[in-house]
Amino acid sequence: MRIQRLMQKGRSRVLGIALFLCYPFLSPAQTGSGQSGAIPLNDLSAFRNPGKTWQIAGDVNADLNKNNVLTTSKGTGVLINLPGKKDHGADLYTTAEHGDVELELDYMIAKGSNSGIYLQGNYEIQLLDSWGVKNPKAGDAGGIYERWDDSKPEGQKGYQGYAPRQNASRAPGLWQHLKVSFQAPKFDASGKKIANARMLRVELNGVTIHEDAELLGATRGAMGPEKATGPLRIQGDHGAVAFRNISLEPGVNVPQEANNNRNPVDPILVDAPVNTMLRSFMDIPGEKRVRVVHAVSVGSPQQVHYTYDLDKGAVIQAWRGNFLDATPMWHSRGDGSSRPAGAVQRFGLPVFALAKLNSPQAAWVADSAGTGYRPKGYILDENDQPTFKYQIYGSTVLDAIRVLENGQGLHRELTVQNPAGELYARLAEGATIEEKSNGMYLVDGKSYYLRLDDAKGAKAVVRDANGRKELVVPVRGKVGYSILF
Repeated sequence: MRIQRLMQKGRSRVLGIALFLCYPFLSPAQTGSGQSGAIPLNDLSAFRNPGKTWQIAGDVNADLNKNNVLTTSKGTGVLINLPGKKDHGADLYTTAEHGDVELELDYMIAKGSNSGIYLQGNYEIQLLDSWGVKNPKAGDAGGIYERWDDSKPEGQKGYQGYAPRQNASRAPGLWQHLKVSFQAPKFDASGKKIANARMLRVELNGVTIHEDAELLGATRGAMGPEKATGPLRIQGDHGAVAFRNISLEPGVNVPQEANNNRNPVDPILVDAPVNTMLRSFMDIPGEKRVRVVHAVSVGSPQQVHYTYDLDKGAVIQAWRGNFLDATPMWHSRGDGSSRPAGAVQRFGLPVFALAKLNSPQAAWVADSAGTGYRPKGYILDENDQPTFKYQIYGSTVLDAIRVLENGQGLHRELTVQNPAGELYARLAEGATIEEKSNGMYLVDGKSYYLRLDDAKGAKAVVRDANGRKELVVPVRGKVGYSILF
């Protein structure tokens, strides 16, 4: 296990904030936007001269086995670009222009596809199928694309791009959330630029991937000279992509720590250059915080990690990117908890993975009464990967969780010795569970995929449970499934 203490690069961030605060004389045209709030997606009227490849739909799906393919269903609320061989597509521009802005949106990328978001039409944040990339570059998902100079030698034409701090992107066909605090370039009364544009903060799927990145000029493919305002521009000539919940709010939010004039605590980060395990408390956020007191977090060099609850034999979350932030546990006196340092996919509140039910519709077991549950620790294989062991309903269970090839997710195999009758495994829960093909499901509003790999001929059932959905399957000695996210 390698522990890193990383110092915050606070001075450059504060400089960016200072630049924003030092221009009270700027006109509203330089700091605001002609549009505030959500961009309506009931039609294309918010965009100027949209090309034929752009359309509005009610829903969209990708195919993990086909490049550059999105399928749509009728309705409104989703903006989709479907370029093809006959029509390669064109970029899309909002009719409104913005200066300093808070941008939020959800996007879905097709397998192997490529797009981008240009602030003011000039500064690109890359959108790409970067699923499983370990060391992202400026051209990967969330990267601030390079500037470009064709007069330079080959290999040096691109310069001043910013790679994301970590790969926080998800699988094709899943909704991803992008949040950007953008500070526009500033100009004096004569039109001379007096301050560069800055990405004050960029978050992808809840992870900060850029902070106070100064843009010395427009990135490659810019629409024109730098200006005080410009449209939001979506790249449309590279591949299939979809968007929803696009919001532009004028101005930028100054980080709270700068307002308080205090130095944040240096984070204590645990890396996972090899298969790594760390026991700690783990808090699950929500309306009421739940603390898992016997949590084991398992990290991998493939940068796919998970947390296991020893009290229930449950996988409570998985994430991609950096491993753990142990600051709450080890700073000062500490509180014993750690937290994921990457893009997290949570699986609801911890419940037993196995339960004895009178029917497939019976309520899931809420506590250990009558289960005979006894944790028995774990066994490490030759690669230091754990297989958890416990007893329940008189049976011994081996629970093996392994990272999939290319870091695309996790495979879980539950082996039950002499399973009791009417024993079921609960594989997933969420607001929605859609079966897309035989054994492949989309869970919780396209948050992750679940693929049922081996159930010994047993048929899985999607059922209602307290206003939500659950996926359960009878246990015939072994259940194997994969979580793709």
